[in-house]
Amino acid sequence: MTLSKPAKSVSTRSKVLAIAAAVMLGALGGLGTFTFGYGGGHSYLSNDPAACANCHVMQSNYDSWLKSSHHAVATCNDCHLPHHFVGKWVTKADNGFFHSLAFTTGDYKDPIQIKPRNSRVVDEACLYCHQSLVNHMLPAEPGGDRLSCVHCHSSVGHAQSVTPHR
Repeated sequence: MTLSKPAKSVSTRSKVLAIAAAVMLGALGGLGTFTFGYGGGHSYLSNDPAACANCHVMQSNYDSWLKSSHHAVATCNDCHLPHHFVGKWVTKADNGFFHSLAFTTGDYKDPIQIKPRNSRVVDEACLYCHQSLVNHMLPAEPGGDRLSCVHCHSSVGHAQSVTPHR
């Protein structure tokens, strides 16, 4: 008769895996909290356009907005975030994550360029404020072909005389 070693119980393995997962999540949460605090992430929760210029790559966009026709009537959030509660905060979180990732890794274009999904948000913001002025130019069917507002009005939100900061 041979005696064999008892196998580790399933509950012991589960406990070890749970502890490892908790340690990993705690480390990631701690790193995220530190990064949010160190990078001034709380300022991005405001409606202050100066917060958008926290990173040097955004300075030229901020400066051009100061010279634009919309400076007195619209902030960054008015044009670059949806006008409904959930969409606003989902877009803010999405952009915050990808902006911090890009700025941390240095993987971004200078001058910064808007992504297609954010271009759609900007176009929807134009229509939100100016629907009564352009209603007659919109396609009869939702999703019908039309030019983006900034195709013709590219200097409205940001003046054209911008030189990128390097």
